[in-house]
Formats: sequence, structure tokens, C-alpha cells
Amino acid sequence: VQLQAYGGGLVQAGGSLRLSCAASGMLSFRSYSVGWYRQAPGKQRDRIAHLAFSGTTDYADSVKGRFTVSRDNAKNTVDLQMNSLKPDDTAVYYCTVGVLWGQGTQVTVSS
Repeated sequence: VQLQAYGGGLVQAGGSLRLSCAASGMLSFRSYSVGWYRQAPGKQRDRIAHLAFSGTTDYADSVKGRFTVSRDNAKNTVDLQMNSLKPDDTAVYYCTVGVLWGQGTQVTVSS
């Protein structure tokens, strides 16, 4: 099983990015909770979005109202739509499916 995250990049403050994470070789993808974490330089890795297999979502206060997590169980993918980006959102973003981690994708927001 592999998790491949993509969609990161450089964006100006106020802009948007959409991260995607594809789980290959995974059976019963729909049975797992999925989520996104991020880690800024010198800081701990924090969970910012979680989507349970039941459909319940949970967001960190820092991204609530700006970020939206979604999944496509037919494609085994989980996305993170990020709007109104701020320089403080600059970090490496990681997707999770169950206990599996993706390799991370860099998001840089310029002021």
C-alpha cells in the first residue's frame, strides 16, 4: 500500500491550493478514517483535518472555515481544499489513511 500526496506548491497569501492523496493497493479504503497533518519548520506535526469513515469531520481552529477535507471512496483519494491561505499555513502537509502516512508535500504561502 502506498500513499502519494501531490498538489503542493507556492501560492500568494489569500490564494488557494488543493492537495490530493491517492491510496494505491488499499482494500476497503472506505472503512478508514482519513486526515491531513502539517509540520512547519521547527514545530511539531499537528493534525489539521480529519474525516472519519462515518463522514464526521473535525478541523483545527487554525484552519476551520478555510480548509475542507473530502474523500472519493471510488478512487481511493482524499483531498484538502485550502482557501484564504496565510503565510502561517506554510508547512509540509501529510495525508493519513488509517495509520498509514503519505510522504508529505510542501506548501509555501508568500506574503
